[in-house]
Amino acid sequence: MKKTPKKPAILEKNMRFVDRVLLLSLPMALIFIFMVAAKILNAPMAVIAYGTCVIFNVIFLFPMTHELQQLRQYITALSRHQNISDAQLVLEENDAKEIVNAVNAMHKFWSEKTDLLEAQTLSDTAVLDSLPDPLMMINAKGIICGANLAACNMFGTKIREKSIDTVISSNNFIEAVNRLLQGDSESESLIFYISKPIDQKLYAHIKKLPYVSQESALAVISIYDLTKAMKIEKMQSDFVANASHELRTPLAIISGFIETLQTSAKNDKKAQEKFLAIMKDQTEYMSALIENLLSLSKIELMQDNLPEGKTDLRKVAEDVADALAQKAESRKTSVQLLIDDDIPEITADYNQIKQVIQNLTDNAIKYGTPNSDIAIKISRADSIPTTPNLKTQSGPAVMIAVNNQGPKISDENLARLTERFYRMQEHKDKNIKGTGLGLSIVKQIIIRHRGNLTVQSNAYKGTTFTVYLPISFD
Repeated sequence: MKKTPKKPAILEKNMRFVDRVLLLSLPMALIFIFMVAAKILNAPMAVIAYGTCVIFNVIFLFPMTHELQQLRQYITALSRHQNISDAQLVLEENDAKEIVNAVNAMHKFWSEKTDLLEAQTLSDTAVLDSLPDPLMMINAKGIICGANLAACNMFGTKIREKSIDTVISSNNFIEAVNRLLQGDSESESLIFYISKPIDQKLYAHIKKLPYVSQESALAVISIYDLTKAMKIEKMQSDFVANASHELRTPLAIISGFIETLQTSAKNDKKAQEKFLAIMKDQTEYMSALIENLLSLSKIELMQDNLPEGKTDLRKVAEDVADALAQKAESRKTSVQLLIDDDIPEITADYNQIKQVIQNLTDNAIKYGTPNSDIAIKISRADSIPTTPNLKTQSGPAVMIAVNNQGPKISDENLARLTERFYRMQEHKDKNIKGTGLGLSIVKQIIIRHRGNLTVQSNAYKGTTFTVYLPISFD
């Protein structure tokens, strides 16, 4: 087997080999010049002797220079993270071999430390990104030098390297940060409000770190969103206020009739039957009122959570028509379904969408003209119409229109139909039962589904409530 020939040793120009040989040979040149001048040695012999010294220096310096060149190339390659094996080195000097071994040991040590530090950094980052609340770090100049995933989701993915006062526009918050940066405080806690990207109530805790290096984190800012808690508190207070207000009248009626039955009408059977019927109606009203209030509170609590299930609108409409068929018959009306064939399943909460169609259809039967038909039409729409201050989903949608042949609704009443407990005066005059919460529930369900609701009413085509729902969410 033939041996692989060794690669010829070539020196690079930047090794300055010639300069080294001439510099080492300079003392001998001066000695020979002195000897020729003193006639101790003649000029030809001096030249021959100097040439011999130069050749000796070349033979002596070349291996050392070549090994020094290899060491430099090897260490440079390691510093640039290039793959190179020390087996490729051709070293004869023990000192050079020891240098390579020391460099390899140092490189291995720091590589292990780097891998460990990188793994720890990734682990710490993963832990911080898993936290549900925003966390940011700022340096001595108020520049954001670190942020977890929650912070990026709330304030934008490109907040790093930005000044904190450009990310959070709250004077109280910025003043608290400045007090800490100027050394007037070690920690700050405050509640503040922001309007972008949405109106939010936030709690911030700003804490100065125990130690800091130049241009690194000086303080950490943790933020907690109090918006949802504030909404829950408002819903609870509204629920108590609304319930107490609306229940006061029926409770007073029932209490009055009970007192009458216990006294003057104690032995009057006709009065008892009449009063008990009224008390039953008031009890049913209170039961419906409480059920609607609880339903409304539950829907509002889920408003920030997009639905995930799939819903077949044809099946929903058929279920509603079957459930209300008897009531429609009692009003000498019927529910007609007009559903296009190309209606896809939509991403929606089945029970809530059923409640929307049922509330609208029930109202159409209740307030429509007897001996007329109620129409539920479902078709596709290119998009959802937009309304100021209402977040709607872009893209294709479905359109659910519920029409009755009732009297025209005035513009003033149209504007207030979805208000809680609002009932038109003519309905009260006709003693038509209702809690005034049905359309409020419809509105909140549509808001949760990022849809919209429109109402059209005239004397010729009656009143049409049209619900727009997205087919899916981004």
